Formats: sequence, C-alpha cells, structure tokens
Amino acid sequence: MSGLRVIVEADGGSRGNPGPAGYGAVVLDAGTGEVLAERFDALGITTNNVAEYSGLIAGLAAAAELGAERVTVRMDSKLVVEQMSGRWQIKNAGLRPLAAEAAALVGKFAGVTFEWIPRERNKAADELANRAMDGAAGKAPKAETVKAAAPKSWAPPASTEEATRIILVRHGSTPLTSQGRYSGRGDVPLTDEGEAQAMAAAGRVVGISQDIAAVLSSPLSRCVRTAQLIADAAGGLPVTVMDDLIECDFGLWEAKTFAEVQEQWPDEMNAWLASTSVAPPGGESFQAVAKRVRGALATVLSAYPGKVVVLVSHVSPIKLILRDALAAGEAFLHRLFLDAAGVSTMDVWPDGNIAVRSVNETAHLR
Repeated sequence: MSGLRVIVEADGGSRGNPGPAGYGAVVLDAGTGEVLAERFDALGITTNNVAEYSGLIAGLAAAAELGAERVTVRMDSKLVVEQMSGRWQIKNAGLRPLAAEAAALVGKFAGVTFEWIPRERNKAADELANRAMDGAAGKAPKAETVKAAAPKSWAPPASTEEATRIILVRHGSTPLTSQGRYSGRGDVPLTDEGEAQAMAAAGRVVGISQDIAAVLSSPLSRCVRTAQLIADAAGGLPVTVMDDLIECDFGLWEAKTFAEVQEQWPDEMNAWLASTSVAPPGGESFQAVAKRVRGALATVLSAYPGKVVVLVSHVSPIKLILRDALAAGEAFLHRLFLDAAGVSTMDVWPDGNIAVRSVNETAHLR
C-alpha cells in the first residue's frame, strides 16, 4: 500500500445536541473511488461537534491502518475543517483533546488536506453515523466505543447552583495495594485497613456535601464496599454499579510489581509508558479506558444535572477523568499519585465549564 492516496469522508451527529450521538467515516481510494474501509459507532450522550471530531478520528485511524501516505479529508462540518486547517481557533476547551488526537493522527501521514463539502455530498458518512445512532437506540453504547466531550476549562459560571458536583473516591486498600502490585480486573477485597480508610473517606464525602443524590461504583468488590460505606454515611442511599468505572485490564501484568514487569517485559513496559494507545500484553490501553470513562461521565452529567454525585472507582479511571478536566497531557497519568481512599472533587456546569476543587485529599486518613 506504499504511496497510497485516500479520501476520508467523515461525519457525526447528535439527536438533541447534546443527545444520543454517533459517527461515521468512509475511506476511499483517491484514484478509483473504491471503498477501502468503513467505520461507525455510537458515542453515548454528547454533542454534534464531538461526534464530528470522532468521525474524523475514526477515518484518519482507518487510513493509517491501511498504510495511506496522503489523505484528503472531506467533511460538511465547517467548524472541524477550519479548526483542523488552522484557520479557526478552538475556543471550546472540550474539543481540544479531540483535536489534539486528530492532529496526532495527521502527523502519521506525508500530507493531509481538509476540504469542506455540502451535506448532500457527504451522504455515505452521514448514513453510517445515523446507522450508529439507530443501532444504539434503546440500549447503552458499547464500553469500547464510548466517547464524550472532555469538560471545558473553568470560566465564571452564571450560577453555581447549576453545577453538577462530582466527588471521585478511590477504593480503600487491598492486599495488592499495600504491596504495590498492579490491580486491575482481579476482584480482591478490602483489607481491615482498607475498611477503615473507606469509612474515613465516607466521613470526608459527607463533609463535602450532605445532599448527595447518588453513589455510583465500579463493579469490583473493593469499590462496591467502599461505595456502600459512603452510601450508608449519606443516609442509606443505594449503590448503583456502573460497569464503565471498572479499572484498566492489566492483562499479564496483573498482581505484578512495577519492578517485576520491567524485568519480564522491558520493551512492552517502555512502549506502554510512552503511549496511551499501547496496552499491556493481553490487557487494555489507557485510550480504551478513557473512551468508556468519558462515556460514563457524560451519562452521569446527563442523569444528575445540578446534583452531587459520588463516583467510587480506581486509579486509572480517576486519573483519566482528572486529566481531561485539567486539559493535561499523557505524562499526567504517570506523574499523579492517588492514595487509597483519596478524594477529589470537581464541579461541571451545563455549558461544559469545569472547576477542579481538590485532587487526592488524604487529611481524613491521618
């Protein structure tokens, strides 16, 4: 496929803006018009612009997989075309992570040009986007395909009462936590120390707000137990399990220490540390985790507008939520430390503005 020139036609839509959304992308041989690849999927609840950027990313990724050298991107989104061409500023901070992801893909090719086309000339991608939205009707989007907008950076809100307060809590300590071992999908329970930490975190959470609307948890028992203690302290609320809050799958690295992994998989470890697109052997990449966690957060914001919600999860999902909230880079994930039963808090307004109020509070553990 050396020297291959392709056309990427991409689109995305949202029924409600924000509402149930999906994207579609078609990769065509620039010389023959032959369809080389199609990509489409549902995105959960998000906006038209996020869906359009998602279609662009999917199309560029497919072109890269085909080994294309040069790409012409055609979209009926004037916003995406002008922003990716560098003529318009990206004023919506929530779109910047998606634009950065698209720009990183652009860098894989010898040349990429962007062209605006009328909607009637973008029917193939539009039909795929609608197929994705139709297919998701009445059911939750697949975890591996969920992508929602990262919240905007802080700006003075019109009313603080409109913000949804998200309280992020890491579960209490487990036998693997105390030994510094990778703990992903293995369902290890809290230790006695972990129980005490979780109770202390419950006290801190209630101190932040006595008007908690919901307590949501990863399905793993170390989180469910932590969440239950918080829910009890909040007045006997039920705990709702949210599958997309589960920890990263560390594959063959499960229950290994960092030193053990470095010794047994040095090349794989270096690649994993260098890029969020790389997964541990038999595991899950941080990019995949980010997609489902963004979808989970978008669902929470849609279901509990203006309320206080507690999310009990693990290191990777919480770091990824905070990374997006702070518009940080990939290095953030390896530089931020989160203690067992640490508490972080952020406010998100309906227009996407966000204020991170605290990160990894631990005073309640002393």
